[in-house]
Amino acid sequence: MSSSTPTIKLALLGAGNVGSQVARILLEDADSLQARIGARLELIGIAVRDLTAPRHYQADPQLYTTDAEALIDRADVVLELTGGIEPARSRILQALQAGKSVVSGNKALLAQHGSELAAAAAASGAQLSYEAAVGGAIPILRPLRDSLAGDRVSRVLGIVNGTTNYILDQMHSTGAQFDQALAEAQRLGYAEADPTADIEGHDAAAKAAILASLAFHSSFSLDQVRTEGITSISAEDVQAAEAEGYVIKLLAVCERQGDQVSLRVNPTLLPQSHPLASVRGAFNAVFVEAENAGELMFYGPGAGGAPTASAVLGDLVAIARRMVLGGPGLPDLPTEQLSLAGADQLASSYAVGMLAKDAPGTLSQIAQLFAEAGISIETIRQVKAPVAGGLALIRLVTHRVKDQTLRQTVQQLASLETVQEVTSLIQVEG
Repeated sequence: MSSSTPTIKLALLGAGNVGSQVARILLEDADSLQARIGARLELIGIAVRDLTAPRHYQADPQLYTTDAEALIDRADVVLELTGGIEPARSRILQALQAGKSVVSGNKALLAQHGSELAAAAAASGAQLSYEAAVGGAIPILRPLRDSLAGDRVSRVLGIVNGTTNYILDQMHSTGAQFDQALAEAQRLGYAEADPTADIEGHDAAAKAAILASLAFHSSFSLDQVRTEGITSISAEDVQAAEAEGYVIKLLAVCERQGDQVSLRVNPTLLPQSHPLASVRGAFNAVFVEAENAGELMFYGPGAGGAPTASAVLGDLVAIARRMVLGGPGLPDLPTEQLSLAGADQLASSYAVGMLAKDAPGTLSQIAQLFAEAGISIETIRQVKAPVAGGLALIRLVTHRVKDQTLRQTVQQLASLETVQEVTSLIQVEG
């Protein structure tokens, strides 16, 4: 190494699946990274909780330390891959306030405290980058922040959780019920032992908040995303969707209309012709609609150590190049003041499933209730349900209707003498 080649000292916080792969790439590809950057990346330490724990990749034992704060003080750039809110938040603030740039993959932290961290980065001239927080290896955040910065994004639709996409795909391809597909996902390592964050939609909601903040140049947090998971989806719902030309996906949807934005995560019926409908297994995809660029789709592996490490290294190389050339980081502060659309303003099409008496007049009574509420029905069909008691499974799809009106009508449905149970309520896209 030439004596004139600058060195950038790196502190890696976390040695889990992603952190271990980041360490491996930094150590094995040091020469090629130096050639791309014009500076040597020196991994000076890896902060962990347990020095004796087994690693996915074992670096030099002397690199490991339990003193993350001291390691941050010695570094030029910090790679935070520990997850959780604390102590990750305090450690990132420690680095940013000292003018040290940070790369993070911590979606939960960024969805809750992204504005605070971005302000700290802007104040010190440091860079905060977090491509790995959404979509694993898929480059989506930098295109939203940079490539589309001169355009006006109107919608972002994403399959951003591989666990739920795998489960729904298994239900579609094998006819499995939800519990069976979840068990298979856990067996293969796609789902955690406690899958709550995935199957209840919380993981996708955190990513939706991050996507919306960048797409709409405003500031949104996790608690502003209307969230519903996939635990209520049955094999019968999936089969009915297929018969009607749809697939069910857990979508994160960020939509701008004027100065208002709606943010939601929920199971959605997608036409089989939609590009997102063909996303299979644990893969992720994000569909962007922009005023001038039109429709764009970003697709790839949404998780895994090596794919996610690729996103981390992409951010790191961009930061390191800027450090070599000189100049402050690029701030991600909001430039617009957008508000959330109220519940009374949200509208969509819905598919409603119910168990009702298999008797003359049942369909007309249901149709009358919807007509009195001002809801137009696009399709309605009756299928003999596999249950005793003379019941039939009825499914209908509405035209676009305000969510509040639809949900009030569904509550009235359940009180009809002819309706035993509303079995499903699923939003329809496209």
